[in-house]
Amino acid sequence: SEVGLVSEHFSQAPQKLSFYSWYGSARLFRFRVPPDTVLLRWLLQVSREGGTACTDAEITVHFRSGAPPVINPLGTSFPDDTSVQPSFQVRVPLSAALLSNASVNVSHPAPGDWFVAAHLPPSSQKIELKGLAPTCAYVFQPDLLVTRVVEISIMEPDVPLPHTLLSHPSYLKVFVPDYTRELLLELRDCVSSGSLGCPVRLTVGPVTLPSNFQKVLTCTSAPWPCRLLLPSPPWDRWLQVTAESLVGPLGTVTFSAVAALTACRPQSVTIRPLLQSSQNQSFNASTGLPSLSPDHQDLGRSGRVDRSPFCLTNYPVMREDTDVVSVHFQLLDRVSVRVCQNTPSMMRLRLNTGMDSGGSLTISLRANKTEMRNETVIVACVNAASPFLGFNSSLNCTTAFFQGYPLSLSAWSRRANLIIPYPETDNWYLSLQLMCPENAEECEQAVVHVETTLYLVPCLNDCGPYGQCLLLRRHSYLYAGCSCKAGWRGWSCTDNSTAQTVAQQRAAALLLTLSNLMFLAPITVSVQRFFLVEASVYAYTMFFSTFYHACDQPGEAVLCILNYDTLQYCDFLGSGAAIWVTILCMARLKAVLKYVLFLLGTLVIAMSLQLDRRGIWNMLGPCLFAFVIMASMWTYRCGHRRQCYPTSWQRWTFYLLPGISMASVGVAIYTSMMTSDNYYYTHSIWHVLLAGSAALLLPPPDEHTEPWTCSQKFPCHYQICKNDREELYTVT
Repeated sequence: SEVGLVSEHFSQAPQKLSFYSWYGSARLFRFRVPPDTVLLRWLLQVSREGGTACTDAEITVHFRSGAPPVINPLGTSFPDDTSVQPSFQVRVPLSAALLSNASVNVSHPAPGDWFVAAHLPPSSQKIELKGLAPTCAYVFQPDLLVTRVVEISIMEPDVPLPHTLLSHPSYLKVFVPDYTRELLLELRDCVSSGSLGCPVRLTVGPVTLPSNFQKVLTCTSAPWPCRLLLPSPPWDRWLQVTAESLVGPLGTVTFSAVAALTACRPQSVTIRPLLQSSQNQSFNASTGLPSLSPDHQDLGRSGRVDRSPFCLTNYPVMREDTDVVSVHFQLLDRVSVRVCQNTPSMMRLRLNTGMDSGGSLTISLRANKTEMRNETVIVACVNAASPFLGFNSSLNCTTAFFQGYPLSLSAWSRRANLIIPYPETDNWYLSLQLMCPENAEECEQAVVHVETTLYLVPCLNDCGPYGQCLLLRRHSYLYAGCSCKAGWRGWSCTDNSTAQTVAQQRAAALLLTLSNLMFLAPITVSVQRFFLVEASVYAYTMFFSTFYHACDQPGEAVLCILNYDTLQYCDFLGSGAAIWVTILCMARLKAVLKYVLFLLGTLVIAMSLQLDRRGIWNMLGPCLFAFVIMASMWTYRCGHRRQCYPTSWQRWTFYLLPGISMASVGVAIYTSMMTSDNYYYTHSIWHVLLAGSAALLLPPPDEHTEPWTCSQKFPCHYQICKNDREELYTVT
């Protein structure tokens, strides 16, 4: 290994991957890249756990520095005014082998947080029952190998740094303070032992994904001296410079590196001291004599000060944390920003806590209507790390290592909005300036006040009426995502390409609720045949299934008489108990044994639902046990009577065979045919078939039973007598 380099290894616990349906399906990993890192290497390992029924899969892995990657595997649309960069991703196939590996190298990475998100392909719409589908687990684990430099030369502003370059690269860095307008890197007095000229390649700045604005300067054929000018370099951080020799392994190159900083002279908007103002008094800004803080004066001594009056007007901003991943930025002592032609107006938004990158940054600008003329335009740029200040020369909002987001206001469009999902962890800057494209003289005296609304929210508009904003967690890191419903999709549930109309939502609600009225058939048959316990179970199932599906609707047609979890539990319990009592009733057990099994089976179903509500064995296990009891009793009667049981061919033809057919079709639909798209009518058919089969399969009543006649005597010859005179009950 090269001298001056050390290696470090970081790893995180593996996570089980999921098929993608929304952002919560992706598994997020967060790593911290230390400063002075020159190379990081991701080792991606994917393993498959399951039987031969598991299918081949292709895992998609996304990378991003500073914030979680913004991904869109479903190809849905983003909300209006949202700016999204395509994520950097790699695909890892997993076929016959149970283990697959891949690696990704990043040279000169940006220090700080790096995020890795992995997921399987988009999920199918089929509703799989837990316990029936093959259990295939795809486990993903990333490891991070870091190579960090410990021998690094520090460049002081305007001080030549002599350097001798050998076969291996050399690393330098320069500190860029706040309010730096330009950074000029220059190579002087270059002498090479192996060739003419200056065979040196400079790599300046870090690599950030998905976009990369790293600068590479080759001085072999460049005009002498070799220079690189960086407008608006990132403030308040070290800038890494890598020098490599191009003369071969045996040659040497000597040169002097110089870093020249051009300081920006800011005009600070003074604020009335807070201690001298009462809490109920609004603060009024004073824009009198421009003032320069001591820090700004020190910066001016360390570099060349721009002799223009001021390069920007700084408006102080207060950060108010309102909730998790929720921040409100507001101007101190004022409600609007004064924008003019001479200097840009700048606001700093501090999103550098490390916990702000999991939401959405929303910026809204509104210009004063009376101050906007037809020929004036307000141009705004939103940038991270450093503000864009070159409005007079360019309007592309590009700083040294960041492509900003442009906004514009005019007399015809006095409002502008910008949404940045998952903003990078950094200081963000909003800079504005007044422009007159056709006639610059018209803007000399013009002043426009712009109101700003600056928020960081977990989810835009709280995911709207057809979505739910959910906070997700990876260790101590929190981020937000929208879970959509009623066919709506997208980052903020604004894509209505597959959305259900209100009429479709109401039709679905009516299908799922009114189909439960089919349980009136087994209730009526049970009452007529004196199976009162069975009738009460069917009534319980009909009631809670109706109101559970009325509460389970994703759209506007929703009615919840109890909380959702209670209704769901009661619906699942009623369905299992209805099948349980129907099969046991068909077994024609003795009354005491039958009712004991009714109660015990219902208690076992209730327990299993508490353990795993969606497990298939909650319903399948008790039903199979009841079927074994019924088959045993029928077999015993067949042998005892020496004829088939039930004995009547009419019962087999008109009741048992149709009932068994309906139950079989219902089970087939319930286990293998339901999808998210056809759930409304397939589940409604399941209701009809389940209730219809119960009405057909119930046995006829006992021949000698008279349940509606009340016996006047109790067992053991006790009799209740009424003493009319004393109005007391005695036992004789």
